[in-house]
Amino acid sequence: MKQNGITVKEILTNLPTDRVEPFNKLHDTIVDNLPKGFKASVSYGGLGYVVPHKLYPAGYHCKPSEPLPFAGIASQKNSINFYHMGIYSAPELLEWFLTEYPKHSKQKLDMGKSCVRFKKLDDIPYKLIGELMKKMSVKEWITIYETNFKKYPPLSVEVPQGATDFK
Repeated sequence: MKQNGITVKEILTNLPTDRVEPFNKLHDTIVDNLPKGFKASVSYGGLGYVVPHKLYPAGYHCKPSEPLPFAGIASQKNSINFYHMGIYSAPELLEWFLTEYPKHSKQKLDMGKSCVRFKKLDDIPYKLIGELMKKMSVKEWITIYETNFKKYPPLSVEVPQGATDFK
């Protein structure tokens, strides 16, 4: 479901009434725990957390005009969905998440490859999501992305010193 808005603020504002509080709290949790270098952005029509072109000029290989996606959230028909490419691409991080999830939520985990669906909005494990967001740096994500997902050789993009000193 395409989000309603063309800026981060519009997406956060234009939600169904029952979603405003949990969606904004999830967004705030993610932003508060994002490692330096990642940025909240509109990505593929939704709310994403990306490696900006300033740090990774090549962008996403499927659509280079888009910054490199890392995580995202979306308000879907029956759930709030959280997407995290790290749990899709790093088996040790997925293992950690699967082990920790039951400690933070009474709900059965409803998960796809990189998508966690939260159908009970009062049981979103915000603390767990915050911990997860801290576990992969921009540099680690770029390395994993270039190693596992790109169909052509890595660009060997160096992240400029000090370039990750912002949020």
